[in-house]
Amino acid sequence: MADVEAVAELRAVVLREDLERLGRFDEHRVRQRLRDAFEPAHTWTIEVGGAFAGCVALRPAAGTYWLEHFYLDARLQGRGIGTAVLGRLLERCDRENAVVRLNVLQGSQARRLYERHGFTAESEDEVDVFMVRSPSRDGASPG
Repeated sequence: MADVEAVAELRAVVLREDLERLGRFDEHRVRQRLRDAFEPAHTWTIEVGGAFAGCVALRPAAGTYWLEHFYLDARLQGRGIGTAVLGRLLERCDRENAVVRLNVLQGSQARRLYERHGFTAESEDEVDVFMVRSPSRDGASPG
């Protein structure tokens, strides 16, 4: 697993534009929130060409999974890497017949990725959209 500081830095870079747009960017807090919630046992790194490119966490909680800390280096976005990673995680959840939940920042382009994979908005506030995905009946992820 990548060092928590590398993940915290990636989070700060990836979320900066959306957090600034929402008036919520804080140079220290964006990194500290990751440090406070980081659970290495449920987190995987994403490597491209042998180099750290991102991470994703799938945290079990009360009969569901929370998809968290899904960050990919902006230079690698739009190449299908996030789609492939998300698809593999959702296949696992489908085999377990598990519901998956996540939250995404209001206005984030990542929301489209989640919607393509069957997530729907469950609730929202001025900062976050809380999304949920029921398991696919055929065990294959949509999208």
